[in-house]
Amino acid sequence: MKPALALAAALLCAPAAAQALQLAGVLGGKALLVDAGSAPRAVAVGESFAGARVLAVGRDEVLIELGGMQQRLRLGEAPVSIGARSAPGRSLVLHADAGGHFTEEGSINGRPVRFMVDTGATTVALGRAEAERLGIRVQAGERVRMHTANGTAEGWRVRLDSVRIGPLQQSGVVAIVVQQPMPYVLLGNSFLQPYEMARKGSELTLHQR
Repeated sequence: MKPALALAAALLCAPAAAQALQLAGVLGGKALLVDAGSAPRAVAVGESFAGARVLAVGRDEVLIELGGMQQRLRLGEAPVSIGARSAPGRSLVLHADAGGHFTEEGSINGRPVRFMVDTGATTVALGRAEAERLGIRVQAGERVRMHTANGTAEGWRVRLDSVRIGPLQQSGVVAIVVQQPMPYVLLGNSFLQPYEMARKGSELTLHQR
């Protein structure tokens, strides 16, 4: 495995879990959003929080985009689920390349990328240059330290608005951005966890439970 891929595969981060998003208030044209009981965060139109992008802010409601779909959050209403996944029963069959790796075209936040499935990686992982190409606000992410075979390295934990490969899609996916360039985006367990995986020869099938 190439050094950059080996670095990302060694990340010691927990997988993402489904969470809830709620409108706590409106302040100066910004939505005060709460993610699973956390402190409210003021989010302006065009900004993203916990996988949801704010499209419009009203007096007592906010319009968000989540997983390619628009939803309205209103003051006093119950939280909406984030971390939405593709419908049960959907499957994707991948074919190994000459090196035995399973790679496939897909998208992050609606922009094209090339994934490599890595069941040993705890999270989705990508290089900083690729993240910036995708419009990810790397510096706004949480700084993390990773222990690898080459020592300690730094990266950023971010949340991706949407990740799609074939018919499989999720929103609010946790990812790690590393400083080093990477030839692929590693598709780790923060995306793979809800799928049953079965390998037969050169084929790998991902099936939504």
